[in-house]
Amino acid sequence: MRRYDLVIKNGQVVLEDEVRSMDIGIKEGVIVALSEEIAPEQSKEIMDAEGMHVLPGMIDVHVHFDEPNREHWEGFDFGSNAMAAGGCTTYFDMPLNGVPPTTTAEAFLKKKDLAEAKSLVHYGLWGGLVPGNKKELAKMANLGAIGFKAFMSEAGSEFDFSDDQTLYEGMKEIARLNKVLALHAERDDMIKILENEKKKHQQTSIRDYLETRPIEVEVEAVKRALYYGEKSKCPLHFVHISSKKAVELIHKAKKKGLDVTLETCPHYLIFTEEDFETMGVTAKCAPPLRPAKEREHLWECIEKNQIDMISSDHSPCPLEMKIHDKDNLFSVWGGISGGQYSLQAIVSEGYQKRGISLSKLVQLMSTAPAKRFGLYPEKGSILLGADADLVIIRLNEIDIVQREKMAFRHPYSIYEGYKFHCKIKYTVCKGEMVYTESTGTVKEKKGTFINGTKVKS
Repeated sequence: MRRYDLVIKNGQVVLEDEVRSMDIGIKEGVIVALSEEIAPEQSKEIMDAEGMHVLPGMIDVHVHFDEPNREHWEGFDFGSNAMAAGGCTTYFDMPLNGVPPTTTAEAFLKKKDLAEAKSLVHYGLWGGLVPGNKKELAKMANLGAIGFKAFMSEAGSEFDFSDDQTLYEGMKEIARLNKVLALHAERDDMIKILENEKKKHQQTSIRDYLETRPIEVEVEAVKRALYYGEKSKCPLHFVHISSKKAVELIHKAKKKGLDVTLETCPHYLIFTEEDFETMGVTAKCAPPLRPAKEREHLWECIEKNQIDMISSDHSPCPLEMKIHDKDNLFSVWGGISGGQYSLQAIVSEGYQKRGISLSKLVQLMSTAPAKRFGLYPEKGSILLGADADLVIIRLNEIDIVQREKMAFRHPYSIYEGYKFHCKIKYTVCKGEMVYTESTGTVKEKKGTFINGTKVKS
């Protein structure tokens, strides 16, 4: 009887603190051997990873797949295909943009059923905190919600933003439930004052939009949320942080003992507001892209271990919603379609351009998300006993992003034409191949539900 279902041979394996040439033996979806050499005859299947690097699959804790009832924007089928093609083996879907949004137990179950039927890779679901749904939080937690998401500014959808009372009372309840509150931190009142002034003078350009969401809008929201978090003892996770000032505030609070983490996104680490003005409306997001100096500050924060993780904030929509009124940035849908390219972007920019170790980048994309949300050590690292959720890449191979190779439902992205210096060759989910460069993604569902009631806190 053969000992392994799959052996990955001759790869450079990226571990938590080093890169080693090793063979990986996989049985029933679990890593059961890490050895300098495993005899080929011991396995049913052999994958030769000579000249390639093996990383734990990315865990993307921030995507928007827009179901139910907006699958024409993306959907779990197209979205999870993009994840697999991009080396992501686990994602957490956000509660807004679907109709209804995931703010009740009923809506949570409906979304879970859709993901269960379609997802190619593993998936978890956030619940939402909105005015009036405090009693629903415990119900969603009991159904397996990873945590909860709140907006401190208008979300531009059916998902209401949280006023201060909602935020504070919600934090107390989420703390009681031993869950995490993810926050979109921008001050709505500040944005509205600046935006109304622009609209009054019919100033609606990209530059005008940028000026309504300055860094101070993010910083002031972070300050307020940290204050409420300290008072309520609620674990916090700040999503898509875009500025050094906000990073430093959160890091300082963490050093004081607050249970808080933050993510930034690949688009803030690569693109700038100058790129926004060149590329146009497809680059609109909130918070917006920042000046080039701010991008460099974020990389410095990574070097200083002040940023916990990197997530995509993949937020697609039909192209028409971007271009229908492209001269009025306030009416354009905001969101970056880019989840397929997160891992390549960070390896290319972080390791190959800036010399940050692959182990440190794996920490940001896989290990830290797994630890924060209770998935470690089963996920997030290449360890004996861990799930065989892996991505195999070849460094120093040019990969230019082409529209025809995008897995999104609507194949457009700010990454189109971008030159990566690495290429994803294979993605393995619980020991099964879900993507190969030569054949693309598999057709049958492979993913399983990440049940927030069962993960280790």
